[in-house]
Amino acid sequence: MSISLSNMQALPFTTNHNNNLSIRPENPFPVTLSTQKYPSGRPEDAILTTKPSSVVQVLSRTNDALSYTMIEPWRETGVEYGREVYGPGPGPVMKERADNELVGRWREIHGENDWAGLLDPMDSLLRAELIRYGEMAQACYDAFDFDPFSKYCGSCRYSRHMFFKGLEMEDYGYDVTRYLYATSNINLPNFFRNSRWPKVWSKNANWIGYVAVSNDERSKQLGRRDISISWRGTVTRREWVHDLMDFLRPVSDEKIPCPDQNVKAESGFLDLYADKDPDCRYCKFSAREQILTEVKRLLELYHDEEVSITITGHSLGSALAILSAYDIAETGIHIGSSNRATPISVISFSGPRVGNLRFKERLEELGVKVLRVVNVHDMVPKAPGLVINEKLPSGYLKLAQWSPWSYCHVGVELALDHKNSLFLKDTNDPTCSHNLEAHLHLLDGYHGKGKRFHLTMGRDIALVNKSCDFLKDHYQIPPYWRQDQNRGMIRSKDGRWIQEERHILDDHPDCTHHHLKQLGLTH
Repeated sequence: MSISLSNMQALPFTTNHNNNLSIRPENPFPVTLSTQKYPSGRPEDAILTTKPSSVVQVLSRTNDALSYTMIEPWRETGVEYGREVYGPGPGPVMKERADNELVGRWREIHGENDWAGLLDPMDSLLRAELIRYGEMAQACYDAFDFDPFSKYCGSCRYSRHMFFKGLEMEDYGYDVTRYLYATSNINLPNFFRNSRWPKVWSKNANWIGYVAVSNDERSKQLGRRDISISWRGTVTRREWVHDLMDFLRPVSDEKIPCPDQNVKAESGFLDLYADKDPDCRYCKFSAREQILTEVKRLLELYHDEEVSITITGHSLGSALAILSAYDIAETGIHIGSSNRATPISVISFSGPRVGNLRFKERLEELGVKVLRVVNVHDMVPKAPGLVINEKLPSGYLKLAQWSPWSYCHVGVELALDHKNSLFLKDTNDPTCSHNLEAHLHLLDGYHGKGKRFHLTMGRDIALVNKSCDFLKDHYQIPPYWRQDQNRGMIRSKDGRWIQEERHILDDHPDCTHHHLKQLGLTH
C-alpha cells in the first residue's frame, strides 16, 4: 500500500534519538509535501520530500499498522553514481561503485595531477575520500584524554588494538600499527595537557597521533596498501596562533638531510616534531624518529605491493603532517630498491603556514602532493606570515627571503565558506570556523564555486555541534554535546565510585633502534 498526500500542512513535531515523535508549539520548517518512491525500493513505502529547511516525514506500513519515523531535514535526496543517495552514508550500490572506481582512479584522487579538474566542480569520489581522511584526523580529538582530573590526561583513551573499535570506526578497514608521542620545551597552549594527579602516566609526553595501515580487504577496495598517518591539533577553545608567530630556521638544524640551508620552517613546529626526552619512556625517541622508523618498517613489510602514504591533520596537526611528509621525502625512505618512489600526499585541514618559499619549492621538487582544505573565515590558515606571504608578487617574495617571518603556503587550496551552508549560524566565536567537523560538513555540501550548497554524503549535521555551537538553534542540537561518560569514573564492587583503571599505552616496537641506526639517526 502506498500513501499519497498533497497540499497538507505537517504538524509541528520534533524527534529524539529513538526517532519518537513529539508535538512542539511552533513549526520553524515550512513544509511542502509531494510523493515519490521511497529510496528503500519497497513499493509499500512512500516518502514525502520537502524543500530545503523543511521536515521530511516517512510513513511506512509494517504489519498492517502505520509507523511514523522522522528523517532529518539535512538528509537530502540527490543523485550520485546514477542512483538516489539518502540516509546515513552511502548505500551498498553506491559504495560498490565507489570502491570499483577508486581502484582505477586512486592515483588521480591521491593528487598525481595536483587535483586538476577535480575541485570545481567537486568530484564526488574525491569528496568521499577527503571526508574519510578528515574523520581519521577527527579521531585524534575524539580519542584524546584532555581531562586534567584524569591520571591519563594527555594520552589516548584507547589501546592501540582497540582504537577504531572504541571509536566505532571498525568499518574503516585500518589497523593502528603505532601511537605517536611528542614532547617540547616550547609553549603551545592547549596542545600539551597535564594531569592534576601527583602520579601520572608521563610528565613530559603527550599522545600526538597514530600510524595506521589498510587491511587486506580495504586495500583491495583502495587499489593499494595505504599507510595513513594522522596528527592531532589543539584540543580546547583558547587561541594559540600568537604563540606560533615565531621565526623561521633551517630544517637541517634538526638533522633533516636537506642540502639547502635556505629551506626553513617555523621553529615551533620543528621543536615539536624533533624534540625528545631520553628519560621519558614515550619520548625517548622524537616524533620524527617514531614516524621515520614506522614508515620504513611498513614499507619493508609491504615491499611487494602497491603502497601509498597519506598524511592528514587539522590545525597544528596539519603543520606536522606537512613537515613529516617533507621529511619522509627528503630522507628518501619512500624510495624502494627499484628506485620507484611511493607516492606521498597530505590532506590538510585548516592548517597554518609551515615554511618559507624555498620550503615550498623543495616540497614540490620532492613530489609531495598537498591539498589544503580551509574555511575562508578561519584565521588560522592566515598565520604565521600575516604580512610577508605567498600573496605578494613573486619578485617581492624572493627579495624578502632573508626575513625570518617570510612564510608561504604549500600545495593546492580548496577554499570553503561556511556562510554558504543553510545549517550554520553567524557567530563571533572564531573556533567555530576553525572546527574540523564543520569543515567536513562544508565538504559534504560543496559542489563548486557558485554552486548551490546541498549535502550528498548523508553526514549527520549534529556532528558539527560535537565540540562547538555552530548549528542554527531551530535544529535543536545541543552545543558541545560530546562528553566522556562519567569522566572515567566507574562504580567498584563495593559500590564506591573510583577512577577507571585501563590499559591504554603502547611501548615502542623493538625495531625502533635498529631502523634508526639504518637511517643514520643514531649510533
